[in-house]
Amino acid sequence: MSETPKWYVVHTYSGYENKVAQNIEKVVENQGFGDRIFEVRVPTEEVVEYKDGKKKTVERKTYPGYVLVKMIQTPESWYVVRNIRGVTGFVGSTTEPIPLTEQEVAALAVENKTVQVNFVVGDTVEVVRGSFAEYKGVVEEILLEENLVRLSIHFFGRDTSYEIPLGDVKRVEE
Repeated sequence: MSETPKWYVVHTYSGYENKVAQNIEKVVENQGFGDRIFEVRVPTEEVVEYKDGKKKTVERKTYPGYVLVKMIQTPESWYVVRNIRGVTGFVGSTTEPIPLTEQEVAALAVENKTVQVNFVVGDTVEVVRGSFAEYKGVVEEILLEENLVRLSIHFFGRDTSYEIPLGDVKRVEE
């Protein structure tokens, strides 16, 4: 057992995700599990829907039937979570839950990692990851809330704006 909190995926009855998350948080608060269960998330995304010709933004569950729990896996914390009403079990082995890998956590965008920005609007940066890797561009705007930077990249003979994750660019030392 590790003393480092890790993210685990809990399988729930579909439609019970929010209720399960609330019940886990209540148990943590009422039974003093705050030192073992740290965070509970129901992954969601905002989706634009068009209904009756009107544009509407709605929040939709990214993974229906699943809740993410950041905890230190002990027999007690495992027992508490799996015995919450609506939980059908942990994803992974039936004998012991398996934590998400760092790559899975990054792919799910579960944790918001802060990125150090060492460039300003007008600076030249190089894209280090993604489909524009090794391209250079000029910073047009830094979108901290969205964790993006808007770059003007010279592509196919013209300058085009692209939004790139902040962690995928580095400042070019001139």
